[in-house]
Amino acid sequence: MLNTALLKRYYNIVDWDIPEGALCPPIPGRADYIHYMADLLGLEQHSIRLLDIGTGANGIYPILACQIYGWQCVGSDINTQSLENVAKIIANNPSLKERFTLRTQQDKNHIFEGIIQAGEFFDVSVCNPPFHASLDEALKGNQLKLNNLARSRGEQKAKTDSPTLNFGGLGAELWCKGGEQLFLKKLIRESQVYSTQCRWFTSLVSKTDTVKPAKKLIRKLGAVDIREIKMIQGNKTTRVLAWTFI
Repeated sequence: MLNTALLKRYYNIVDWDIPEGALCPPIPGRADYIHYMADLLGLEQHSIRLLDIGTGANGIYPILACQIYGWQCVGSDINTQSLENVAKIIANNPSLKERFTLRTQQDKNHIFEGIIQAGEFFDVSVCNPPFHASLDEALKGNQLKLNNLARSRGEQKAKTDSPTLNFGGLGAELWCKGGEQLFLKKLIRESQVYSTQCRWFTSLVSKTDTVKPAKKLIRKLGAVDIREIKMIQGNKTTRVLAWTFI
């Protein structure tokens, strides 16, 4: 409800909603990513095209990019139910209809293949990768977070009898085989194949340990520029990794 209110008040989006249990993104942090992408591209540019890898059931990055900067956006996902929900949001908002289109990734082994079409060019791709390698890892990570919060308040450790997630997320929104590191490795490798069809490839990187090997692989594949953009919202620190072959 807070997201629905924020999107209506500040971004003129009506009837934003997500299915029960779906990932609910914090709007300010997501807007931050888009603003940094605008800085990366340079605001003097017009008719920017953005590709969102794994747009989920919320479609938040293209929605914000459309409403803040008027960019043309494509959102891709492997989950057809998630895309159906985003399609409803687009249908209810005329300002999105001409700017935001959806594409289904048919092959779980690919990211850009089957999405970027022949002769097509994007100025930037954005991505919020699945963080965990499994549901079990997600539950353990959540329990650690709860324990740390309890400790900071001077309380005892949180109960661990029946661990549950204190955040939403459906399947591939939260975990994939190999977790964030393997997903990012696959994204980087495939970005080289489409190196002439996207100016900047970018991704959120939540785990600090993922950054160094990712940069090493990007350099090895011949990128001409690599940027690490630090983002801080409240107590949360994350980063965007950006690279280009052009």
